[in-house]
Amino acid sequence: MNIKFSKIVLSLAFTAIAFSASAQKNYPQGSATYSVSVSGQEVESKIYFTADSSASITQYGPANVKLLTNSKGSYFAVLVDVPVASMKKVAVLTSDEIDQAIAAAPKFTFTPGTETKQISGFNCKKVTVKDTKSGSTYTAWITNDITAPITSMTKSFADAGGFPVQFTTIQQGQVADVTLKSITNEKAPAGTFGVPAGFEKISYDDLKAMGGR
Repeated sequence: MNIKFSKIVLSLAFTAIAFSASAQKNYPQGSATYSVSVSGQEVESKIYFTADSSASITQYGPANVKLLTNSKGSYFAVLVDVPVASMKKVAVLTSDEIDQAIAAAPKFTFTPGTETKQISGFNCKKVTVKDTKSGSTYTAWITNDITAPITSMTKSFADAGGFPVQFTTIQQGQVADVTLKSITNEKAPAGTFGVPAGFEKISYDDLKAMGGR
């Protein structure tokens, strides 16, 4: 009787462990940290997100660049802060500029594979990604361990079948290799999703002419 009881207890314990390992964690708000490689230059990007807003913050040399977007895709602002030059500029895209950016964005389709591996502690599965506009194909690794709102970084992968962990994306015509390093439920500091005082508003064309995005 004792042996049978022990087997039952052990079986229940393994079941609980298996359930815990496969349980999906939801992040309705928080922050995600990414490693981003563009043209051989690697930077770290941190994105704060809620259900309706995201703020991507990246340090490019002396410049701190913040991208603000909403979940509807109807608002997009780029803030550039260069303390050593005492320069603070912000460009809020017009509706026409947003439409142009959407039209120029790649159109991805996804074919799930069977290969799996762990990346940054997440259980991932391989997906083949095809850009139907250019015909180019890429490999992405997605996970079902977590769910989180769509951000500017993950918007192109909304139909991938899971949360993108390691993937290639195209932003402003540049190919970027991206890896999710971590995600937490850290709350964004006050003012994260707004434009602080002291930023000079300029056009998006003027910002691009300065070497911005």
